[in-house]
Amino acid sequence: MKKFLVAIDQGTTSTRVILFDTKGNTKFISQFEFKQYFPKNGWVEHNPNEIWQTTLKLLKKVIKKAKKLNGKILSIGITNQRETTVLWNKKNGKPVYNAIVWQDRRTQKYCQHLKKNNYENYIRKKTGLFIDPYFSATKIRWVLDNVKKSKLLLKSNNLLFGTIDTFLIWKLTKGEKHLTEATNASRTMLFNININQWDRNILKKLRIPYKILPEVKNSADNFGITDRKVIGTKIPISAVLGDQQAAAVGQACFDKGSIKSTYGTGAFVIMNTGSKKILSKNKLLTTICYRLNGKNTYALEGSIFIAGAAVQWLRDKMRLINNANETEKIAQSKKDNEGVYVVPAFSGMGAPYWRPDARGIITGLTRNSDWKIFVRAVVESVAYQSYDLFESMKKDGLKPKIVKVDGGMVANNWFSQFLSDIINLNVVRPKVQETTALGVALLAAYQIGEFKSLKEIQNKWKKDRVFSPKLNKSARNNLLQGWKLAIRKTLA
Repeated sequence: MKKFLVAIDQGTTSTRVILFDTKGNTKFISQFEFKQYFPKNGWVEHNPNEIWQTTLKLLKKVIKKAKKLNGKILSIGITNQRETTVLWNKKNGKPVYNAIVWQDRRTQKYCQHLKKNNYENYIRKKTGLFIDPYFSATKIRWVLDNVKKSKLLLKSNNLLFGTIDTFLIWKLTKGEKHLTEATNASRTMLFNININQWDRNILKKLRIPYKILPEVKNSADNFGITDRKVIGTKIPISAVLGDQQAAAVGQACFDKGSIKSTYGTGAFVIMNTGSKKILSKNKLLTTICYRLNGKNTYALEGSIFIAGAAVQWLRDKMRLINNANETEKIAQSKKDNEGVYVVPAFSGMGAPYWRPDARGIITGLTRNSDWKIFVRAVVESVAYQSYDLFESMKKDGLKPKIVKVDGGMVANNWFSQFLSDIINLNVVRPKVQETTALGVALLAAYQIGEFKSLKEIQNKWKKDRVFSPKLNKSARNNLLQGWKLAIRKTLA
């Protein structure tokens, strides 16, 4: 009988459930794109029940496929959008409100209040994060303050909080397990990454009750067994990782100094810093890369809120393209950017600016500008934002040499080459594109003994193509000057 692993990859715009063999080869993919809700300017929500029902449907489909292939599923790994926040009724699993997505900006004023009260230094030292609406903590506070049902459930001890991983584990185990793991916990702005515990002082400052929080486990650990009544079979859940950390594992970034950058809905650069925490002087985040056997491996992270989401915007809102694949030919059809820049600050700006109030701009338009140059400028913007992150790393004294890339955007060869030109680094694309799902699947295999060491996982990684810088220094500097001017206008 064949042996399989399953990865649930619950992302910002879609849910994917992927079947792998124990060598890391993709055998089957089931995917569903779900609805995004924008009830007010700057608000972004998901329906948790939609997420759960799509996950359940896709998982059952993959289990059925594994049976057809005469195989047994050894374990499930879960990777998820990280900061997105759900609160639900402990008795029946019903959410008290929609999931508030990591991109959501509604707590901007509350974050400003916390900063004015000089909480940021303490929070940064304990959590590695800046005070920003991006993280889960202020989203929890908003629900507690604004949703009457949450207050009633809190009084009766029937309110639970979780990021999406926690919600899915709770559902898959039919309410038996209320758990998260270290990388997801480290994105809440409530978790002390120095001592691996929820920080009681931060909880007190933000008036968030400890009792609603999940237990925090290692990234590879026992997260319970799926309930037969829920999915039709019992399968152990053996690994959980936030999506960006999962991509780092899938890219075999186990060595200190190794870097991956994922280009999905947003874009995220993670550098493994080993057992050492580095507090950036240039507004990068300090976070947990993974935790095994109670020991943290840390990372520096730069977060770009809008990357592939800008391409999705071109498709769904502007209706300039029918699918993302078209952007490669469109970008290639223009000799240069004609001085046009787009700063896609649709949800504020992340690292290194941390300006939740920023909004998107277009600059440099002329009578000669057409829709194609607009598309190209949107794609280019992701490379420029990446440049800002790598420059911050360099200012912190780090010396990146190569970056492993993944995510939907890097299938675009034009973009991958332009990225290499702008950040002036070798860009390496892996053979297996499903790095996020692969990372958590392999870590689940490690937990159940299919791999004896991380080195065995590392040996599974193979490169597809290397993109090396080709742009001359003068041309690169001219492009970057235009970007910096556009940024100044955005932040003015």
